[in-house]
Amino acid sequence: MDAIKFVQEQLAEKKNFPAFRPGDNVVVSYKIVEGSKERIQDFRGDVIKISGEGATRTFTVRKMSNGVGVERIFPYTSPNITEIKVLKRGKVRRAKLYYLRDLVGKKARIKERKFIKPTK
Repeated sequence: MDAIKFVQEQLAEKKNFPAFRPGDNVVVSYKIVEGSKERIQDFRGDVIKISGEGATRTFTVRKMSNGVGVERIFPYTSPNITEIKVLKRGKVRRAKLYYLRDLVGKKARIKERKFIKPTK
């Protein structure tokens, strides 16, 4: 293991976020500092991509706001992220969902992944 990765692992605080993949619909709660006040704001959207490795790992969430697509990149190790909730699991066949940027309306929907409980 090289020295840079070792130092990054020691400095990064461990957070237990749920496992999610591209295509999942998530709510990311993060802290916003305005002057001396702090508040928590939610960003709800679909995960478009997950990239990076280790301390530099990030994920991109896309939502539609008044007919305009808004994307935000969140680092996994950010101290401002307080919570991540997975609302829906998406059924997609690729890792980077850039094609959603060109789609509008019903075509931009992602099918939900259904889980079948195994019987004993």
